[in-house]
Amino acid sequence: MPLPRLQQLQARKLRTQIDYLKKNSPFYRRKLKEAGIAASDIRTVADIARLPFTTKDELRESQLKKPPLGEHAAVPLDQVIRFHSSSGTTGRPSYVGITERDRKRWIEIVARCYWSEGVRPTSIVIMGFGIGMFVGGLPLANAIEAIGATFVPVGTGASDRLIATIQDLKADIITCTPSYASYLADYAREKMGIDPKTLGIKRILCGAEPGGGVPGIRERIEELWGAVVTEATGNADVVTVYAAECPQRTGNHFLAGDFVIPEIIDPDSGESLPIEDGVEGEIVFTHIERDCVPLLRFRSRDRVVVWNKPCRCRRSGFRMRIVGRTDDMLILRGVNVFPSAIKDVVSQMRPNTTGEIQILLDQPGPRVEPPLKIQVEHGTAVDNLEALKRYVEENLKNKLIFSPAVELVPPGTLPRFEMKAKLIRKLYEEQRP
Repeated sequence: MPLPRLQQLQARKLRTQIDYLKKNSPFYRRKLKEAGIAASDIRTVADIARLPFTTKDELRESQLKKPPLGEHAAVPLDQVIRFHSSSGTTGRPSYVGITERDRKRWIEIVARCYWSEGVRPTSIVIMGFGIGMFVGGLPLANAIEAIGATFVPVGTGASDRLIATIQDLKADIITCTPSYASYLADYAREKMGIDPKTLGIKRILCGAEPGGGVPGIRERIEELWGAVVTEATGNADVVTVYAAECPQRTGNHFLAGDFVIPEIIDPDSGESLPIEDGVEGEIVFTHIERDCVPLLRFRSRDRVVVWNKPCRCRRSGFRMRIVGRTDDMLILRGVNVFPSAIKDVVSQMRPNTTGEIQILLDQPGPRVEPPLKIQVEHGTAVDNLEALKRYVEENLKNKLIFSPAVELVPPGTLPRFEMKAKLIRKLYEEQRP
């Protein structure tokens, strides 16, 4: 859909959604009143910048005040057909609910994303995510089945069974985190004596963490499996998956524009930025067709870079790549450093390294006094560790403009993850009594 036509649709739906929130959500009725916003004030998509932001902390507080879904929920519980909980949080889970209409909207959006990545009715897709309450479980199954593809719900925690199932069913696609794709390949070779390239996997669809679109990480996974790796992006509070790569693999197309309005903002000032080639900032979301837990200007904390030049696939949604989270970002003497960027640089040094890293923090970030302590696994054939240490430190300093202190550790030392990789080890939390 051409952008002007899409914006007309978004503006109409936005006005309807604000009326809906004022009627059904005590949380947003209060926020809009405090901001002095009337429904008549919002006429175009540009007017969205007048609306107040919503933060994750506000949603948690809302749910504590009115469990289980919070004051921002806009339907009674008897209309909620399913609960999910956000992954990656600590303490009390953050819950998300959907109605039957919300479920159908999610299926439509996620199916667009998987189709963009190459899933077809003839595909046999192995599920490498946990099914559970994770928002990347059942909703992905719904979308894959809606396409007409065959869905195989193996999940995590049974790598031997997953590999055996690939062999038995002749599966050709895996969907999982990039960390698990690497882990699974190593498991097949080391534990089962199987070369992953012989399993017949043609596509690996990565998500839930940065990496699938990071050159060094993508190349290693493709090298291990002999398969094409693509990336998709989602958010538990917004949509399970809202953006995905096409065959051109030049960023994730935003494919939910008729259900969600995206913005790019300066994470420090909150100022809206133009969605154009090379712009970098935090992506913010506003639902324009959501029943249960609709959000206005939700701050995702995901920092992205965007491109909007036409793509050869002819999809009109802008393209984006998550470069890190604003709450995971480290600042070393004014330089912003993202853990995923460090992993990318180290991954490109294979076979001198395995590509695995862990950042060690002695105190809470984001500001860190240099040098930044990083453990890096060296390769199996390295005989001059001191020279490699200098080489890794120089590469990181030259490419990411910060001072590292690298500790080389043997291959297999650092933890592997089936779900989201944890690239930061918080030593200061381990030292507490």
